[in-house]
Amino acid sequence: MHNNFYFLRQLSPSLEKILVGSVVSECFSQHKEELIIRFEIKDQPFFIKASLDPSFSCLSFPKTFHRARKNSVDLFGAIVGTQVTGLRQFENERSFAILLTHNLALLFKMHGNRSNVILVEQEAPIDLFRKNVPGDLGQTLPELDRSIDWRYENFLSHHANLAACYFTFGKVLWKYLDENGFQKKTKEDQWQAIQGLLQKLEQPAYFIIETDNQLHLSLVPVGSVRQEFNDPMEAVTEFFYINTHQSVLVKEKQRAISTLQSSLHGSESFCRKTKAKLHEAENDNHFKTWADLLMANLHAIPPGAEKVVLPDFETQHPHEIKLKKDLSPQKNAEAYYRKAKNHHIEISRLKSSISDKEEEIGKLRVHIKTLSAALELSDLRSKIKAAGLTGVAKKPVAVSVPYHEFECKGYKIWVGKNAQANDELTFKYGYKEDLWLHAKDVAGSHVLIKYQAGKNFPKDVLERAASLAAYNSKRKTDTLCPVSYTPRKFVRKRKGDPAGMVVVEREEVMLVEPRLE
Repeated sequence: MHNNFYFLRQLSPSLEKILVGSVVSECFSQHKEELIIRFEIKDQPFFIKASLDPSFSCLSFPKTFHRARKNSVDLFGAIVGTQVTGLRQFENERSFAILLTHNLALLFKMHGNRSNVILVEQEAPIDLFRKNVPGDLGQTLPELDRSIDWRYENFLSHHANLAACYFTFGKVLWKYLDENGFQKKTKEDQWQAIQGLLQKLEQPAYFIIETDNQLHLSLVPVGSVRQEFNDPMEAVTEFFYINTHQSVLVKEKQRAISTLQSSLHGSESFCRKTKAKLHEAENDNHFKTWADLLMANLHAIPPGAEKVVLPDFETQHPHEIKLKKDLSPQKNAEAYYRKAKNHHIEISRLKSSISDKEEEIGKLRVHIKTLSAALELSDLRSKIKAAGLTGVAKKPVAVSVPYHEFECKGYKIWVGKNAQANDELTFKYGYKEDLWLHAKDVAGSHVLIKYQAGKNFPKDVLERAASLAAYNSKRKTDTLCPVSYTPRKFVRKRKGDPAGMVVVEREEVMLVEPRLE
């Protein structure tokens, strides 16, 4: 309701008392959607800050404002030095104008995500603060005034759609009426409720309220009242501060909780999978059973056997047991006992992992609950730190490298992205013992096979790198392509050579098929 007609109707006369006779000394912007206007009133400046971000447009009146030395641009230069002669509030409209000398005016059009500040001359727009709302150039000041028929007969004829008939009320005022039983009243009582509301709006108080999990500036008490004011400028300035502060709080809270929930989901998934493994392991004790069966039937197992089938002690179900033919039956049994022992160790490890992860899940749930309850930014940040999420709001910085990386048999192969990247790859990232490759006599990518200490470059790795060099060259469509290769230490660059051009002091050449895969 901070941009509602009824609020602006109260704000305009308050501004007029302060601004009439003052002189505009500065009009500038430091942020894309923010305009600052400075007025000189005797020895004390007065500031209007118009924040016109589409997601939240709002006026505020800071007592001081320090202009940055950088990233600041002067706007509406024609008004600097002009004097304020009055204010004009448009009837039933979310707009008002500061009238200036030289037939100029600044129109504040507070239309939500299409809010704008417009420079007007002779009642016609000549310049816009937000250039992406070009339609604002086509509307003159007299066209902004709108009328509402407040007669009882009109109320009755539009009873089915009162919100459209009384378009100045907005959601907060309708909610106020609903909380006071408007829908259950008779038509006559509804009419009286609307008249009572209009009387309240003549000389209202100003409330910062919370309803439906959102903050509003209201002229009537509705929802949960956080603060109450008598001055409209003080009220809207505090509302702007709280809303901006709340927005930062909500965004940081959402980022932190999202990170914790991601960790929680991962931990819960780990627990489910590990419990399934544990269940399988606890119900699979065949290594010990096989060892016991072998020990009980040593006399029945022929030497050198690779497998044996023995009946279960209890069910007589046959067990096919694999044997190592170079071991005796007793040694095979000992091997299975060792596996059974390791099996118990694995079960113990799984149980320990589950216990640790369940403890971690408990902590994560506590952290999520604690962060959700934080109401102040300082409290939230201390709890984020306690949860070990310091810096969670920061986006990782992507590190750009001048090459694409491939791998072949454990060797890294780096292929330059472009001409400038070729120079950087070869002379900044290349080691003197790396193997350098390039399609012979044509433009193409530099390629490096990274050296591994004490090892020669395998032939198939060399062929793979050469096929990449051929593919990333002007010969990529040829059946066969000659590719030069040499240790990086034999490649140099002459002063003044263009990007990617080098001199190769000695080289060998091989023919390969250009190939990416």
